[in-house]
Amino acid sequence: MLTETVYLDHSATTPMDDRVLAVMEPYFSEFFGNPSSLHRQGQRAEAAVSAARQSVASILGCSAGSIFFTACATESNNLVLHGLAITKRDAGQAYHALTTPIEHPSVIEPLRHIQSHGAGAYSFLPVDRAGKLRAAEYRQLVTDEISLVSIVLGNNEIGTINPISEVGDFLKHKPALLHTDAVQAANFIELDVDKLGVDFLTLSPHKFYGPKGVGILYARDPASITPLMQGGSQESGVRPGTHNVPLIVGAAKALELAQAAHQDESTRLRPLRDRLIHEVLRRIPECELTGDPEDRLPHHASFVFADIDSNELLASLDLHGYACSSGSACKVGNPEPSKLLLALGYSENLASGALRVTLGKSSSAGVIDAFLNTLIDVIGRLRNQEAD
Repeated sequence: MLTETVYLDHSATTPMDDRVLAVMEPYFSEFFGNPSSLHRQGQRAEAAVSAARQSVASILGCSAGSIFFTACATESNNLVLHGLAITKRDAGQAYHALTTPIEHPSVIEPLRHIQSHGAGAYSFLPVDRAGKLRAAEYRQLVTDEISLVSIVLGNNEIGTINPISEVGDFLKHKPALLHTDAVQAANFIELDVDKLGVDFLTLSPHKFYGPKGVGILYARDPASITPLMQGGSQESGVRPGTHNVPLIVGAAKALELAQAAHQDESTRLRPLRDRLIHEVLRRIPECELTGDPEDRLPHHASFVFADIDSNELLASLDLHGYACSSGSACKVGNPEPSKLLLALGYSENLASGALRVTLGKSSSAGVIDAFLNTLIDVIGRLRNQEAD
């Protein structure tokens, strides 16, 4: 067995880039001021937050006034979904959102909460078995009564990439606003908000070699969302609370590095991913690739195996030194089969045997070949145990 962990779970989180840590460090100690303070230390901190905001805005192709820093992408998603619902309610208008059954829980659960409390309604858009939006069908559902369409850009569990720019073009002629959870996409897809045609976009820097505990929200019209918290004027009142300056500085640097390298990293990882997928499907019986085989994140390979328990599989791989996942990091330890896979029509037997392998900067051809041999051996042993 391996004595050192080989990390293959980059959709859950990523190790921080040394260059990100370097720009953050001074703001933990030397430049520790509160950005809301008027003295020199406060002004230096405020300048750092402003520079970070401008950097993010330049990358996304928008004004700095449309960028807001939160604690995480989950908060950003909630701020969009709940904030717009409150705005509609206060204006005496109905709130109806459309989303897909493959969204992250931080999108689906807020919409369920809104509906259960009588503050609005939501419906699912049709997707195929690969989780891809059915373009011909969704257009019929986007009526003038729809307030918001929320579609993930790159899915965390199955890797499918959705045609957000096509949806954006269609919605230009509709009153509905468009939100995309782009958390998994920053390492691999250009995030120009005008090209995507989005009104809201959410990011989580720890998914692209930045710090945890900070999120990024783009809002084309900030006035459209009512703040969920009160008690301060930070972030133009949209998200009050003392700024976490080191993490904000790190978030901006991580996004800068990710977007600058996204094409090269996609080109490097795609053939490694394709080799992994090809060999798993060729050498392991009774398994399927989940997600779209073509329109998928270039680092993402996900499978279902018949007669396999995901938790047992992950534990066995971990003992052999490989860190993988069964899907969303938000469902760790949950013995139930993936709700996403069940929604896509997979049987409970297959949905209970999900595996997600996501590559990153440390991944190489040698890593893939060694992992393949281990995975084949582990699957065989687990199935033999089940048969006994």
